[in-house]
Amino acid sequence: MSRFFATGSDSESEESSSADEITPKKRIVCCPLRFRFEELTNIIKTIRNAMKIRDMSKCLEEFEQLYRAFLKSKTIVDKEGVPQFYIRLLADLEDYLNQLWEDKEGKKKMNKNNAKALSTLRQKIRKYNKDFETEISSCNGVLSLFALSFDDDEGVTAKSLMKKKPQEEEKKAPEASKFLKGAADEESESEGDEESEDWGSDSVDSGGESEDNEGEAASLAVVFLKKYVFFNLEHKKMEQVDEEADEEGEGEEGGWEKVKGGVPLVKEKPKMFAKGTEINNAVVIKKLNEILQARGKKGTDRSAQIELLHALAGISNENNLGEGILVKIKFNIIASLYDYNTNLAAFMKAEMWKKCLECIDELLDILFENSNMFIGENIAEDSENLAISDQPFRVRGCILTLVERMDEEFTKIMQNTDPHSQEYVDNLKDEGRVCGIIDRLLQYLESKGSTEEVCRVYLRRIMHTYYKFDYKAHRRSLGLQGETKSEQDQEESEGEDSAIIMDRLCKFIYAKDRTDRIRTCAILCHIYHHALHSRWYQARDLMLMSHLQDNIQHADPPVQILYNRTMVQLGICAFRRGMIKDAHNALLDIQSSGRAKELLGQGLLMRNMQERNAEQEKIEKRRQVPFHMHINLELLECVYLVSAMLLEIPYMAAHEFDARRRMISKQFHHQLRVGERQPLLGPPESMREHVVAASKAMKMGDWKTCHSFIINEKMNSKVWDLFPEAQRVREMLVRKIQEESLRTYLFTYSSVYDSISMETLSEMFELELPTVHSIISKMIINEELMASLDQPTQTVVMHRTEPTSLQNMTLQLAEKLGGLVENNERVFDLKQGVYGGYFNRGTRTRPRNLIKDHFQIKINCIINVVFS
Repeated sequence: MSRFFATGSDSESEESSSADEITPKKRIVCCPLRFRFEELTNIIKTIRNAMKIRDMSKCLEEFEQLYRAFLKSKTIVDKEGVPQFYIRLLADLEDYLNQLWEDKEGKKKMNKNNAKALSTLRQKIRKYNKDFETEISSCNGVLSLFALSFDDDEGVTAKSLMKKKPQEEEKKAPEASKFLKGAADEESESEGDEESEDWGSDSVDSGGESEDNEGEAASLAVVFLKKYVFFNLEHKKMEQVDEEADEEGEGEEGGWEKVKGGVPLVKEKPKMFAKGTEINNAVVIKKLNEILQARGKKGTDRSAQIELLHALAGISNENNLGEGILVKIKFNIIASLYDYNTNLAAFMKAEMWKKCLECIDELLDILFENSNMFIGENIAEDSENLAISDQPFRVRGCILTLVERMDEEFTKIMQNTDPHSQEYVDNLKDEGRVCGIIDRLLQYLESKGSTEEVCRVYLRRIMHTYYKFDYKAHRRSLGLQGETKSEQDQEESEGEDSAIIMDRLCKFIYAKDRTDRIRTCAILCHIYHHALHSRWYQARDLMLMSHLQDNIQHADPPVQILYNRTMVQLGICAFRRGMIKDAHNALLDIQSSGRAKELLGQGLLMRNMQERNAEQEKIEKRRQVPFHMHINLELLECVYLVSAMLLEIPYMAAHEFDARRRMISKQFHHQLRVGERQPLLGPPESMREHVVAASKAMKMGDWKTCHSFIINEKMNSKVWDLFPEAQRVREMLVRKIQEESLRTYLFTYSSVYDSISMETLSEMFELELPTVHSIISKMIINEELMASLDQPTQTVVMHRTEPTSLQNMTLQLAEKLGGLVENNERVFDLKQGVYGGYFNRGTRTRPRNLIKDHFQIKINCIINVVFS
């Protein structure tokens, strides 16, 4: 009763008011579980009220809020289980939305906002409920199990059922009573807001009372515990509860009744055939067609369908129906495994992947054991021979298509696995098994397949071989053999190396294939494999003879990615062999674009949604190369920058005062400008800073400092140790740095010397005398250095034809003044008119001619003074 209507004397009211002032306020502490679940129930209450008045906009808004609240209580749900009332709402909401969607007349009466919200909410709830399929089905099963058949006029609900239910029956089926109690509570909550508010206030107050009321709070917590969630129990416990309720309730009135139309809680294996049915080919094929008819339909349990097909294969084996029908069932099992994921971007789970490999192995075993069996896509179902009596067997199906799909699924598994986890390593171990299946298929098709099918399998085998470094093939390409006899015998016993295998497979495709795509891919893989094993000349000649660079822009994106990978590998091969200019030319297009990561299929760059939408991004992600096939991007950039440094620094020294000097590498110049703009120059840290510091040292002719920046512990660990035979690469780099530093030194300081001894240069750059002689001779022949060699004294005599720095600056000034005069004439013509100067040129001397002559005299005087 309210305190305003309380009866009593004034003294009593004064005492009570004073007592209220003295008594301190109690602090109510609410447990996280109770707080989160109360938040969920409040939102659910709002959703149910909105459902009553068909306010779809409110339902959508509250459902999104419910989703966020459920995410906040994720930690509690993981411990305690998903609450039953949450699952009940999801099931009821989906049914409610489906009813509204089917009511076409009701949809027409809806306003625009409600109709749009209904469509959006229906899509969201269908997508969201896929994560709770088992819980929802279990919840519906429990509800149908305890749905009692009463007369229509009784109007029995869950709440009235709890009132009629005696205490004894509550002991017999405790879990069921809890479930019904929860349903009754939920029904009572939806009756009105006042009752729910009273219940909520009582529950909150009970948390702060004395120990006598702790039992009430505990009973409230039981509602939200995992035990209360009936569908989280194991099937065995549920069966035990049902059996005990049936045994104890048979002899008593008012007991639980069995419902004929209820959903079975225990998942039983469906009976394939009725008792006494004679198992023969016709019966099994009919059952197989029945199973396949449900394939792809809405609501079909795909895992159950796969189990049915496995069971049918077992029955076929038990009754010895022959290999023909078994092969047909195996084809359908593998196809069902591929169709398990409806989303094209989704990858197979580990369990399904293992089953798929086992089924393909078993299918190949059957095909090898039965040489009188013919399979193919061109065989019609009417002309199939599956019975033992009908020899040879004829089965519709394509084993090549299944193996190609298996290879694609393996690629998707590797794309969607974290490359830095142990799981990636475990999945990568399956590649050996995949290659083994491809080899077995290759062996089968070489005897029974067409040339086109053999080419397709050859390409699959090539794609698993071309990117792997074969140490034995590398040693053979270098002309090396085992040091001891045992090593030589071991190399011979191991059989063909990858170079021989690639050569045999690719040449077969070159000769037999009729499609451009397979031949193009085979050529690119062959070039990649040559370049990977440092066979530079074979790789270069094959690339030039194929003319792929002329029309590769018309190929599909996967082939373009393969082309980019091949060009990069070709450039790295040229760098290892010391072909610096060829390496730079091969890597120029990829590195100058600034999108090397994307062009090589190793990741996506951040872009605006205008350039690439979500669907395009998904498509590009499916084209990505698995991590174990990646090319190190830092190594690639370092090779390109070092190649650019060895070409650009001598060229800059030779054309220091040339105003029309062109840039060999824009990216290298950009890195130089970035280094020059730094206010504080410290020791280099990154790979780019090392290359910039080395470039500055080379520009001064200091090869030792340049060498120390390029080859050190940091650069070895980041780049150079990643090469096969890294020591040879480092030795090649040292020699190239010495030679290019010598050229840069002569370009920079030739104007200072009258003559210089080649022995001095040999000592300065630690090069052999013939090497120094060769470099200087090439420079003189190419007219890069105006000098001559004095053979008796082994000196280089400078001819002094190169202008000095002052003379170069004067020439630049003259060019700029000449340009200024030409601009002045153009401006004057525009002011006088286009034809004014032409028609009036004979009549009088124009002022602009006087200006031009004046400038020309001044320029000539300056040049004569400087060069005299």
